[in-house]
Amino acid sequence: MHLEIVTPEKKLYSGEVELVQLPGKNGSFEILKNHAPIVSTLEKGTIKLKPVGEKEIFFEVNGGVVECKKNVISVLADK
Repeated sequence: MHLEIVTPEKKLYSGEVELVQLPGKNGSFEILKNHAPIVSTLEKGTIKLKPVGEKEIFFEVNGGVVECKKNVISVLADK
């Protein structure tokens, strides 16, 4: 899956990932390969991602929006 995390100031991450865990409005949720299309708001919390073949990376955000469609995940985050 391809993930992009962007804030108003800069691009935080762009690359291939195995999973993304996000702080949703109704609790934390994960997106894995071939996830159904989704658009969701994000709350203040931690985004955890697992790049392909690498260690987990964490980003703190103050909220935002995520869209997942056809294994492309776009996160517009307030940092």
